[in-house]
Amino acid sequence: MARRALKTTAATLTATAALLLTACGGGGDDSSDDIKGADAGSSPSASPSASTPSGPKRPEITLPSSFQLTFENWTSSNPVEQAVLNDAKEEIRAGYAAIIENAPDSEAVAFYDTEGVRGQTKQWIKSYTDKNLSVIGKLPVFSPKVKVAKTGKGASLSYCTDESEAKTKNRKTSKVEGNPAGTNPYVLYSVSLAKNEQGVWQNASVHSERGACSR
Repeated sequence: MARRALKTTAATLTATAALLLTACGGGGDDSSDDIKGADAGSSPSASPSASTPSGPKRPEITLPSSFQLTFENWTSSNPVEQAVLNDAKEEIRAGYAAIIENAPDSEAVAFYDTEGVRGQTKQWIKSYTDKNLSVIGKLPVFSPKVKVAKTGKGASLSYCTDESEAKTKNRKTSKVEGNPAGTNPYVLYSVSLAKNEQGVWQNASVHSERGACSR
């Protein structure tokens, strides 16, 4: 379910990317992909975000029990780093929720993406919704590493996902598909984030590399 890196024309930003499953038409193991990720808990039931960061009111995002997006060790003792992790997690959750809800114009996604990236994220979502696809299964997000710039206005984040049990499901036919046989299920993501005037850490760029991490 990895996302391909896309470039934007914004001066200081690059674009976000998209999930890779067989049905998404993503590249092979040697391709560069980008992804979004999800809910901090492992509860199988639909629930809003477990954490409530300070600042402006965040959108409420829920995911169904059919898609278990979990975050492992998604914590930091540094409060600024934790704020970055909180918003990055919600941006990932928002993207998958938009696919499941068939909502390419999701306001939650717009909330967590910079203006220069929103169009690319919409393309990623539509790569599913235009084909009547949703996502099901399990997608663990783990090994986060975050670094905040000295200015306090930018940050970098890397994390891994395990797509072994993540699949797409056709809304009309109910056909379920996963990655092609032999595809490395592990994807490393490198993300840059920018803090807006309201104090929200927004997704500014995403790059991914399949097979660059493991359990």
